[in-house]
Amino acid sequence: MFSPSASTWLKPLSAFALACTAALAAHAQTKEVVIGYQDMVVPWRYAQETKQLEEKTGYKVTYRQIGSGAEVARALASGAIQIGEAGSAPFAAAISQGVPIEIFWILDNINEAEALVARNGSGVNSVADLKGKKIALPFASTTHFHLLVALEKAGIKANEVQILNLRPPEALAAWQRGDIDATFIWNPVLQQVKQSGTVLLTSGQIAKDTGKATFDALAVRKDFAQKNDAFLKEFVNVLATADANYTNHTTAWSVDSPQAKAVAKWSGAELASVPDSLALYAFVPPKEQASATWLGGGKNSVVAQSLAATAAFLKDQGSVATVLDDYSIGINPRWVESATPQ
Repeated sequence: MFSPSASTWLKPLSAFALACTAALAAHAQTKEVVIGYQDMVVPWRYAQETKQLEEKTGYKVTYRQIGSGAEVARALASGAIQIGEAGSAPFAAAISQGVPIEIFWILDNINEAEALVARNGSGVNSVADLKGKKIALPFASTTHFHLLVALEKAGIKANEVQILNLRPPEALAAWQRGDIDATFIWNPVLQQVKQSGTVLLTSGQIAKDTGKATFDALAVRKDFAQKNDAFLKEFVNVLATADANYTNHTTAWSVDSPQAKAVAKWSGAELASVPDSLALYAFVPPKEQASATWLGGGKNSVVAQSLAATAAFLKDQGSVATVLDDYSIGINPRWVESATPQ
C-alpha cells in the first residue's frame, strides 16, 4: 500500500506518462497515410512499386485501389483515405459539395488518354449516331463530363442517349457481352476496346474544339495537409522525379523494363500496352504546374476555371446542387512551388 507522500508523487508522474503516450500516439498517427489510387497508367506507379515515398518520408504508406473518381471523393470525404487521385470532374463535384480537400498535383493532362469508342457492329460511326444508343462510363468522371460536352456540340440532349454508370472493368464486361454500343473510357480498358471498336473522339480533341480541358490530379484532406507539410513536400518531389524519369528517358520504359512492369502491376494494364498508353498523356513539370496555366493564379488559374466550368455542367445535369464562385479554395500550389525533383 502506497504512503500518502508516494501516492502524491506518482499522480503527476502518471499524468506525465499518459501525456507522453498520447503525444507519441499522435505523432505515430501523423506518420501514416492512406492513399487512394485508380487504374491510371502513369509514371508514379514505378515509385509506388519501389517504395520511394516510404523511403523519402519514413511514413507508413497504405495504397488502396478504388474503382472510380466518385468513390475516391467519398473516401476523402469520410476520412477513409487522406490523399486520393481522380479526374477533374469528381474533384469539381467534391469541392462543390464542401469536401475539405485541396488539389496539390496534376497527375496528368489527359490529352489523348481518354476516348469515346464505338463498338464495331453497333451502327455508330459518328457522335451524331449515338442518339438512342447505350454508352457506358463512370458517372461524375472526366469522361462523363466530356461525353456531355461532345453530345451538346453534336446537338444531342443527354436524355436522348442511355448513359450507364459502369466502372471501367464493368464497362469492359458489358462491351464484351455486346450490351453497350459505346464507352468513353481510359486505359487499360481503352486499349482493349480499341481492338474491336472505332475511336470517335478523344478528350484532347474535345478540349481543343471547346476549350474545356480535363486532367487527373491528386488531392489531400485539408486537416492532413495542415499537420503533414513536410510529407507533402517530399511527395511532390517523388511524383516529379517519376515523371521526369519517364519524360527524359522514354525509351528506357520499354515493355521489358522494370518501370513498365510496375505500371502494369499497379494499374492492371496489359504489359505490352504500357509504353503506348503512357505516350497518350502529357505529364506537367512542377514549374509549369505552379504557374497560372495550372495550379497557380488563384481564382483565375486554369485549374480553378476548369473546375468551375465542370461544376456548372454537372449542375445542369443534376449531379451537384451548387457552383462555387471561387474554386481556388480547393487548390494549393504551395508544394509544387518548392519542388526539387532529383
